[in-house]
Amino acid sequence: MLPAPEANPAPWLLIVDPQWIFADPSSQWCSPFFPAAMENIARLAEAVGPERTLVTRWLPTADRATAWGDYFRAWPFADVPAEDARYDLVDAARGLSAHPTIDEPTFGKWGAQLAERVDWPANPRTHLLVTGVTTDCCVISTVLPAADAGVRLTVVTDAVAHSAAENGPPALHTMSLFPPQVDLRSTEQVLTSGG
Repeated sequence: MLPAPEANPAPWLLIVDPQWIFADPSSQWCSPFFPAAMENIARLAEAVGPERTLVTRWLPTADRATAWGDYFRAWPFADVPAEDARYDLVDAARGLSAHPTIDEPTFGKWGAQLAERVDWPANPRTHLLVTGVTTDCCVISTVLPAADAGVRLTVVTDAVAHSAAENGPPALHTMSLFPPQVDLRSTEQVLTSGG
């Protein structure tokens, strides 16, 4: 007989793609909201601890024979080897997690690697605090499939960085339409409630 899953496990902090390509002002994909989001991410990481913090990276390794080929033709500046420094973690994200980065060639990071890291579905009470960049691309693309799988998710609204001011609110609104799997809270609300 399998042991019962932990009733209310501590949440995992998921930091989606805190990479230079989204933070460097010279990058075409720089989010102007990245510095403020990173400040709140650091606060959350300190509260959660490195053992319960996971960091992802988007890498340009998708098959160019698919529609990703069209994507990279549209964004040639990003079509460089995965080892390029623009795909490195920003300094503020280094050391926040005790685990290796979860690297994926897809916008969404919910998949076999992340599921295994959080012991899903063995632990059906898994809870992710989702932060990172960008709200309207890699964050929403991670949240919705995870919600569909049945994971509990809290999107930390001031710890995500939008691609542009007009793009963040619609993405947050869309994610808010998926309760009870998804809820939206501020950093302060998460820290006050303990997750």
